[in-house]
Amino acid sequence: MQRSIYLDNSATTYTDPEVLEEMLPYFTQEYGNASSQHFFGREALKAVDKARERIAKAIGCKPSEVYFTSGGTESDNWAIKGIAHAHSDKGRHIITSVIEHPAVIKTCNALEKEGFEVTYLPVDGEGFISLVALENAIRKDTVLISIMTANNEMGAIQPISEIGAIAKRHGVYFHTDAVQAIGNVPIDVVKDNVDLLSMSGHKFYGPKGVGVLYKRNGLKIGRFMDGGEQERNLRASTINTPAIVGMGKAIEMAVENMSKNNAHIASLRDRFVAQVLDKIDSIYYNGPKDTLKRLPSNANFSFEYIEGESILMHLDMAGIAVSSGSACSSGSLEPSYVLLSIGVPIEVAHGSIRFSFGKNNTEDEVDYTVDVLVETVRKLREMSPLFKVIKGEDKYV
Repeated sequence: MQRSIYLDNSATTYTDPEVLEEMLPYFTQEYGNASSQHFFGREALKAVDKARERIAKAIGCKPSEVYFTSGGTESDNWAIKGIAHAHSDKGRHIITSVIEHPAVIKTCNALEKEGFEVTYLPVDGEGFISLVALENAIRKDTVLISIMTANNEMGAIQPISEIGAIAKRHGVYFHTDAVQAIGNVPIDVVKDNVDLLSMSGHKFYGPKGVGVLYKRNGLKIGRFMDGGEQERNLRASTINTPAIVGMGKAIEMAVENMSKNNAHIASLRDRFVAQVLDKIDSIYYNGPKDTLKRLPSNANFSFEYIEGESILMHLDMAGIAVSSGSACSSGSLEPSYVLLSIGVPIEVAHGSIRFSFGKNNTEDEVDYTVDVLVETVRKLREMSPLFKVIKGEDKYV
């Protein structure tokens, strides 16, 4: 019987059984609309309020600062466009980085078409922005800085507290995409001087289709959708009570178990990385080498002379699920812009694979994956004309 090993936890995690158990009554028993005035609605609203409190506690904010969305992409769009449009009288300049998630990059691209100016900060070879460059990029008309807490492809954890302090010192609003960070990195929006934060439930063992935008009280932001008066009249749409309940439970569990889960996951990642570096040559280990500056789940490798898609398909046939980059851009045949941004050569970037570990993975799964990967790379390189030329086995290019 073929094994089934999931090593794509950065794309999505499964919904934890405890989370699902707490969600189920709100599909079949407590199914009222949380905006309704009758007792069915009031019971649903109580559950939504409890979830709001759990999320607020997890990131150090007030429940009134938590706004529910459909996921990280919506939260990113709302934060950036909402601030840009609501404060265009102050300025039309935004600062972000070249390695942000497409939900941020493409939102900024859209604003540029409206006449906004965007500075895309470069990163170093490990994926970190320069705080000096950030501060130098701030102008009198800068209204927003949007820098992700942790990168989804190669795991770099940015110095969010320092970024927040710079933004506050210059009177600029600060948004962070924390979709990959929640449950992996401690976050306190007050201490870190964060004005807006995006997250998504399915990244920390909650359900898909639900997210949160944290917005500091008193901060003016544009409405996201017109319609009803849900979410304090800022985000119209029927409240997704079951998913919200699940997200509240999931984030509570993720924060309570963060240290234990991170220790286990990081040990698996480190075991994997050590074996891959020892057994396979001509590879790049992309991202931070300091494990404290990298998401505990993340290992990103580029394998020279072969294509990442071919590696992915061979691993898939062996029952191992991995990714060739961000799940939100995996349909593209172009190499990862994130890896190109940290200096990985374009021909090498084409041979990249992201392995992301979860709390239910085991050492046995790690060792099996290494064995399959070693054999996969060997076979693909044997078929690679470029590899033969490099090794001197073929005189023709």
